[in-house]
Amino acid sequence: MLKKRIIPCLDIKDGCTVKGVNFEDLKNAGDPVELAKKYEQEGADELVFLDITATLEDRKTFVELVRDIAKELSIPFTVGGGISSIEDVRKLLEAGADKISINSSAVKNPKLISDLANEFGSQCIVVAIDTRWVGDADLVHINGGRKATELTTVEWARQAENFGAGEILLTSMDGDGTKNGFDLRITKLVSENVRIPVIASGGAGATEDFVEVFNETKATGALAASIFHFNEIGIQDLKKQLKTQKIEVR
Repeated sequence: MLKKRIIPCLDIKDGCTVKGVNFEDLKNAGDPVELAKKYEQEGADELVFLDITATLEDRKTFVELVRDIAKELSIPFTVGGGISSIEDVRKLLEAGADKISINSSAVKNPKLISDLANEFGSQCIVVAIDTRWVGDADLVHINGGRKATELTTVEWARQAENFGAGEILLTSMDGDGTKNGFDLRITKLVSENVRIPVIASGGAGATEDFVEVFNETKATGALAASIFHFNEIGIQDLKKQLKTQKIEVR
């Protein structure tokens, strides 16, 4: 049984950490380097860095900022935003990233997943899926959540695995920033339909939300942002609570 991972996320815009609700109304949440240091000290299992406007602004991720953050970390560090080539990935790995996350570029060119997995190994390639319930289906969204595709979420997760992804980062756009709890329905669906690890994201607001997502789905990691950035839940306290619920954490 894989031990469960607690993963803070730094959503980066213009070099600052930001957080919003349902991908909108972004507010400043602090200096990314200082937050990275804090999470390292508090016992986070991994850290995710997402340059949330890189694709929209048609530019590459801030490599220097990635380098500055990586210097502070000994835990696995995943970086995403504006990645569309082998060269992009090579630069980020050289700057200190351990894994990279691709989203819009993978949807537009699924072969990119295979190319990157062949070059760097599947363990390095995370496919991020932003999903929202539209009409009567879970649809994949791209371009920072601004554009719906016709891809259904479970089918795309399966395809991503077949193309060579080593992990899925699944964000419920409906839950994002609401603190109403993880979207257990879509997390359960995706995590039961792929063999690779799934990280649940979007909606964490209380310790019980982490207990629920680990007990009721096959997610192996849970990602959150604002509750950690604004000190609403401490990572050590959260891990202690999970252990009392017989949930194995790192």
